[in-house]
Amino acid sequence: MGRITDTVKALIIINVLVYIGSLLTGDVAYRLFSLYYFENPNFKIWQPITHMFMHDQSSFMHILFNMFGLYMFGSPLETIWGRNKFLFFYFSAGIGAALIHNLVGYIQIHSTMDALISGGWSPLDITNYFETGSGGSTAVLDFVSKEKIDSMYAAFHTPAVGASGAIYGVLVAFGLMYPNMELMLIFLPIPIKAKYFIPGLLLLDLFSGLTGFSLFGQNIANWAHLGGALFGFIMAYYWKRNSMDKHRWN
Repeated sequence: MGRITDTVKALIIINVLVYIGSLLTGDVAYRLFSLYYFENPNFKIWQPITHMFMHDQSSFMHILFNMFGLYMFGSPLETIWGRNKFLFFYFSAGIGAALIHNLVGYIQIHSTMDALISGGWSPLDITNYFETGSGGSTAVLDFVSKEKIDSMYAAFHTPAVGASGAIYGVLVAFGLMYPNMELMLIFLPIPIKAKYFIPGLLLLDLFSGLTGFSLFGQNIANWAHLGGALFGFIMAYYWKRNSMDKHRWN
């Protein structure tokens, strides 16, 4: 492992301080700064940025893995890009992750709402369901599964937290810059070149996002990961192809 760069170090410190602060303030900070679905009353305009510094309060491993990934893959990128370019990339990937996460949420929620209305619920029934957890006639279950309705409710109310989207952008950029660097999973200590390892990891996220089955546990924002990876790939590929000098960002 190489030297940690200044910007990466600062981001890690801020993340740790915010994590400690969120533990002390509880639901207050969590509700204000986590990323809610944009039609939820708890959504605030700053959340696409602030959610990147929030992490699961019940799992220290969440912030640990994210900060380890930022250190491992972010420092090499800051070294070759410089501070300003790296910061632009990091926040752009994180915001991109938030956009894709909300877009997928919109498609999921509104497709289910349309099915519920076709099955006999009124818009008021749906509003009541979002507010109280109970809606119109249960006869709608003949048209829409309870699992799908529950998923709609969860997508509307469950906030997303963590730097994972930005980290996935960093990971993809690292793979573009260092395709032959060997990486490995902690529970699968077999070295695999980045150009194979990273696409494989993204395919696992895509599989989990489409099927709902995850090898890494539940409540993982797979589409946010893929969104960060997509925005990261576009930026890193463009920069690499056009050989943008890091000094233009200073």
